[in-house]
Amino acid sequence: MYILLKKYLLVAIGLIVFIAPAIAQDSTVNEQGQKFTLTDAIVRNHFDYKDILQRIKEDTSFYKAFKTLRTIGYSSYNHIEMKDKNEAVVATLNSKTKQTRKNNCRSMEVLEETTSGDLRNASGEYNYVTPSLYASLFFTKGFICGETNVVAGKKRVVQGSRMEKAKEQLKMLFFNPGKKIPGIPFIGNKLDLYDESAHELYDYKLDYVDYHGQLAYVFDVQPKQDLGFFNKERVVVDQMITWFNPKTLEVLGRNYSLSYKAGVYDFNVQMEVEMTYFNGQLVPKILRYKGNWDVLFTKRERGLFTATLFDYKVGE
Repeated sequence: MYILLKKYLLVAIGLIVFIAPAIAQDSTVNEQGQKFTLTDAIVRNHFDYKDILQRIKEDTSFYKAFKTLRTIGYSSYNHIEMKDKNEAVVATLNSKTKQTRKNNCRSMEVLEETTSGDLRNASGEYNYVTPSLYASLFFTKGFICGETNVVAGKKRVVQGSRMEKAKEQLKMLFFNPGKKIPGIPFIGNKLDLYDESAHELYDYKLDYVDYHGQLAYVFDVQPKQDLGFFNKERVVVDQMITWFNPKTLEVLGRNYSLSYKAGVYDFNVQMEVEMTYFNGQLVPKILRYKGNWDVLFTKRERGLFTATLFDYKVGE
């Protein structure tokens, strides 16, 4: 009987040792009056979460990675679809492009291209904001010179025609999700994930996980589960998950979705971005976008695009 009890006791102890890490409790910390959840992986490894959280708030690596594309050569597969209200495809673009950087100037060659529908007008201009935005990110006309990837002190400005303003606001959603966006009535401030009022609406969680075969910090922002009706009306960010290089705190990847409905405008946007390193610099690798949005005096657009970048080259 004693031997049998001893055997059961050893099995029980083994189960406790095995299960304990799986049931480890998360910790909640108060940093500058704002609450964040730290997983056991963060606490157990004694990471400096205060520094990590502050650098996440101030991150510019995501935007800088896209600016770096303008200082190097690369190839890209490009796919764009525009849809009608029934989700039927009405216009497309599929192409392969190659950018070269020489003598401090960049230019682009279209190696392959097929289009359909009313993507462009008779003058060759895009009939939609979505492909126009894509072109401003990944396409080059002629020679553009003197560009750098410096982001310090750079401030984005919403100005110009309705299309230019809409395009700039979409860029702000891409490059600075969780930050205020000017020029959108009643909603610009609601996009700020780091002010005091936002912490009434969202949960913030920092973890340490495997990301595509390497360890990374992951910062997860989700709306609180117990929000009442009026507070739910204040939520714009449905989800934002960002993976960070633990050594440099550069963004390795980001998935986010935003949505909002009001009397004069509404939008529902999802983005997925994966990064890679080339010549020691962070650059985009894959970007996927899907959006359905409508702004006053602008025709509703339903579109998606995917950019697949490869064959990066140092500029000459």
